[in-house]
Amino acid sequence: MNEDIESYENALELELFREYRDVIGLFSYVVETDRRFYLCNQVDVQARPVGQDVFFELTLTDAWVWDIYRSSRFVRSVRVITYKDVNVEELSKPDLDFPDRA
Repeated sequence: MNEDIESYENALELELFREYRDVIGLFSYVVETDRRFYLCNQVDVQARPVGQDVFFELTLTDAWVWDIYRSSRFVRSVRVITYKDVNVEELSKPDLDFPDRA
């Protein structure tokens, strides 16, 4: 039973990677939070102080969410709030040439 679940999750992860490979060229930014990985075309990050701490409020537009359990990974707008570090990288289009795989 556990092997079946693991096999199923591995197949979902492979399918998700293939989708990622197919769509990455449509996006300008990669955003990583403590819980999710996103591709998007616009990103706004605001640091919000709360006492001695800081939380981050992110607004992503035209996004794709790395999540094997979502039925629809494309979303028009995403608002993320996190107390963890956030990593935002602008994609360089020449770096996106993937070799063709059969």
